[in-house]
Amino acid sequence: MIINSRFFNRSELTGFIVLAAVLFVILPLSLDVFRLNLVAKYLTYAFVALGLVLCWGYGGILSLGQGVFFGLGGYCMAMFLKLEASSVENTKIQSTPGIPDFMDWNQITSLPLFWQPFHSLTFTILAIILVPGLFALIIGTAMFKRRVGGTYFAIITQAVAAILTILIVGQQGYTGGINGMTDLRTLKGWDIRPDHAKVILYFVEVVLLFACIGIAQFIRLTKLGRILVAMREQEDRVRFSGYSVANFKIFAFCMAAIFAAIGGAMFALNVGFMSPSFVGIVPSIEMVIYTAVGGRTSIFGAIWGAILVNFAKTSLSESFPQLWLFGLGALFIAVVLAFPNGLSGLWADYVQPRIDRLFASRKAKAGWTDNSVADGAPAE
Repeated sequence: MIINSRFFNRSELTGFIVLAAVLFVILPLSLDVFRLNLVAKYLTYAFVALGLVLCWGYGGILSLGQGVFFGLGGYCMAMFLKLEASSVENTKIQSTPGIPDFMDWNQITSLPLFWQPFHSLTFTILAIILVPGLFALIIGTAMFKRRVGGTYFAIITQAVAAILTILIVGQQGYTGGINGMTDLRTLKGWDIRPDHAKVILYFVEVVLLFACIGIAQFIRLTKLGRILVAMREQEDRVRFSGYSVANFKIFAFCMAAIFAAIGGAMFALNVGFMSPSFVGIVPSIEMVIYTAVGGRTSIFGAIWGAILVNFAKTSLSESFPQLWLFGLGALFIAVVLAFPNGLSGLWADYVQPRIDRLFASRKAKAGWTDNSVADGAPAE
């Protein structure tokens, strides 16, 4: 059995370098702060797409409710930021100073108990990871232990997204309702609204994204990653081999939830508000489209898919706001029918072979010999 022990093969290393150059150097130098902050918003969805690569691309678990976890992470961060913006001095004109404005408007006279821990940034960071992770664990255990999967699981995740949206809107005294949580100003006294703060938050987000890329790539290259792929292709054979398919599905689903929650938290920081419009069924389906367009089995492809589709959304909605949803639907149909492996599939089928032939011809002309193992996925 031939094993490729490198963390990235040649194609993946190229993708890593190109993505790093674009995000760390080219975009910050070529875009103004407003456009750079738009890219930061696009990258928050890249976290969701990255999680869907593990969950859907490798594990074969299609979740149409990732907006739930994106929203949970975003609301956890927004609760901390809102409490900091609701100091007694900032809210002295309210009937009850020291609580968020939407609570005062709804005749709530004291801060609810479940809001109290979010005065702590440490607790908030833990909550961003643990709350969506535990929620995904509960859903995954309830579904996968009973062998609920495929279309049924996708529909259930949609139902969860709808339920959470209704809950957030209905409990407006505690969540801000349809308007969400707005006027988020500072992080531990540091104003997040000026241009220089937006630039710093952009780089923080990019570093976090590459850390998540490293985690996803590590999972993919381990035995766990190979079992996820085997489970996607032949679930019964994996089960008959003695592995607990349900536990592997739960793990993949929880990791996707945590990645989505990190994206949601960064969204609240970069955009300065959080609302239920990012939690429901429609945004969840859009997140799946980002992954499908980029390539659901490609880590870097999914990230590019999130960036490019959101860039197209911004560009087209500025010029043709009523046609964007039709364009998004047409794009998804084109992906399914014409290039089911997304942009990464087009790269692998048409671009990468030409690059490999170019390298091979140059080596042949130079008289080089290469006895190393060919690049590619680990052979089983």
